[in-house]
Amino acid sequence: MIGHILTTLLPVFLIAGCGVLYGRFRTPDIRSLNTLNMELFVPLLVFAVLADRQAPLADYAWLATAAMVVVLGAGLVLWPLVKWLKLDPKVFLPPMMFNNAGNMGVPLLVLAFGPEALPAAIVVFIVEMLLHFSVGLYMLNPRTSLWRLLRMPIVFSSMAGLGVNFSGLPLPAWLLEAMHMLGGVCIPLMLFALGVRLLEIDFSDWRAGLLGALLCPLSGLVIALPLIWLLPLNPLQTAVLLVFSALPPAVLNYLIAEQYHLSPQKVASLVLIGNLGSLVVMPLTLAAVFTWVYAPG
Repeated sequence: MIGHILTTLLPVFLIAGCGVLYGRFRTPDIRSLNTLNMELFVPLLVFAVLADRQAPLADYAWLATAAMVVVLGAGLVLWPLVKWLKLDPKVFLPPMMFNNAGNMGVPLLVLAFGPEALPAAIVVFIVEMLLHFSVGLYMLNPRTSLWRLLRMPIVFSSMAGLGVNFSGLPLPAWLLEAMHMLGGVCIPLMLFALGVRLLEIDFSDWRAGLLGALLCPLSGLVIALPLIWLLPLNPLQTAVLLVFSALPPAVLNYLIAEQYHLSPQKVASLVLIGNLGSLVVMPLTLAAVFTWVYAPG
C-alpha cells in the first residue's frame, strides 16, 4: 500500500516541482498557458469523457450531488467558527470551499485509481468549477453577473458532452480519440502550472494559512463521511469523494481574490500553506481509502 501511495503522489509533486524549478529560473507566461488549458485542452477532455457512451453518466448523479454537498457544506460548517474568530468570510471561506479539484484532483485521482476513475474525477471537477463561478463569485460580490459562468468554455463543453451522451448520438472513434489525446495534455499541464503559480504567493499571513491547511480538508471530510453511508455510491465513487473532500484550496482562489481586491496576500497564504499541507494530508487520506474503501489493484 505504501508503494502505491508513493506511486500515486510522487508524479503529482514531481511535476508540480518541475513547475516550481522552471518558474524560478525562467519567467514563463503562465497566464497565457492557463488560458489555453482552460479554453481548449480542459474543455476537450471534459467533452470527450462526458460524450463517451461507454461512460454511463446517470450512474454519477449521486456522486455529483455528494460533491455539491461537500463544497457548500464546508462553508456552512465553518461559518460559525469564522464569525467566532472574527475572520472575514469573503476572504477565508472560499478557499475552504473551493478546492484544487482541477490542478491536483484530476491527476491524483487518475493516478490513484486508474483510468476508470477519470469520469468520476471530471464530474467532481465540473461540480466544483460551476459552484466556484456561481456561488463563489456571488459570495464575493452579490452583483456579479452569472453571464460569466455561461461564457466559460468548460460550461459549453459540459452541456454538449452531456447532450451527446444522453441522446445516444454515436461519435466516430477517431474523433473521440483525438479529443482524448488533446485533452490529456491538460492533466500534466495543470500540475506544472500549479508549481509555477506557487512561486507568486508567500507566507505573509502564515497563521491563517496553517488554520486553513487544517480546516480545509477537515471540513470537507466532516461533510463527506456521513454521505458515504447515506448515498448509494459504489466503492470507486466513495474513494473519489473522500479524496475530493480532502483536497487543498485551489490556486484560482488567489487569482479571484486579487481581481476583487479582497486581501490577496492572506488568500495567497491560505492557498500556499494549504497545498504544502497536502503533503501530509493526501498520504493519510489515500492510506485510509486504500485500507477501508478501495484496495489498489
